[in-house]
Amino acid sequence: QVQLVESGGGLVQPGGSLRLSCAASGRFFRINDMAWYRQGPGKQRELVAAITSGGTTNYADFVKGRFTISRDNAKNTVYLQMNSAKPEDTAVYSCFAAAVPAPAVAGAVYWGQGTQVTVSS
Repeated sequence: QVQLVESGGGLVQPGGSLRLSCAASGRFFRINDMAWYRQGPGKQRELVAAITSGGTTNYADFVKGRFTISRDNAKNTVYLQMNSAKPEDTAVYSCFAAAVPAPAVAGAVYWGQGTQVTVSS
């Protein structure tokens, strides 16, 4: 099993910055892709950014140039640096990981509990 714990959410002013972290723990063989999703009030969950174990990144158009996803494989941690925050970025941000529990065992996906980000003056 993999546990994902997010931190770093909170209140930020428009134009401000915030850094989210998500640490994976538990028993697993390898973590493959990691990602951040968000769900705003009255909206469906949407992909914000994703990163492979090799560092290849993918961003939703609405955050390109403002957010940066990164990861520290040694710490099993993924980060989301949020710059130039907008009110429409207000949402619960959840961490996602695709992991292999053990060699020759099928992979599975795991979710964190989510952290609230509010962009408001």
